[in-house]
Amino acid sequence: MKDIMLKIVGRQIFNGTEEEENIEFLTEGRCGRKGEAVYLVYEESELSGMAGCTTSIKIQGERVEMRRYGDAYVSGTEIAFEKGKRFKGYYDTPYGAVEMEVLTDELENGLSQDLDQGSLRIAYQFSLKGLGEGRNYLDVEIVQ
Repeated sequence: MKDIMLKIVGRQIFNGTEEEENIEFLTEGRCGRKGEAVYLVYEESELSGMAGCTTSIKIQGERVEMRRYGDAYVSGTEIAFEKGKRFKGYYDTPYGAVEMEVLTDELENGLSQDLDQGSLRIAYQFSLKGLGEGRNYLDVEIVQ
């Protein structure tokens, strides 16, 4: 794994209220290949509300898997993204796990072969049982 600098941009729009939350931060991370998969790993920021957590993104073919771990609030949260497909799982919160469903609308892998530039973009709909629904947009860019 090699050290990189990542720009993380997230946008979340809640259905019904059309309330929008935006987040943007730069962070040090690592990237590398293992077999056919590419991995991006970075520490979350206080801006994301998940300080103390590590996010690992595995990109393999047309599928992206994101795992957050390291903090009691999101220990072991996993989300899978594949365009046009639905993923069901659980999202850990400070109050316990909440049932989650994700439908990926767009997934664009623009990372270069040598992993020194490019970005990963994901647009998806989410539903957290009892907490709300909305849309998320996530951009992870290697900015070295």
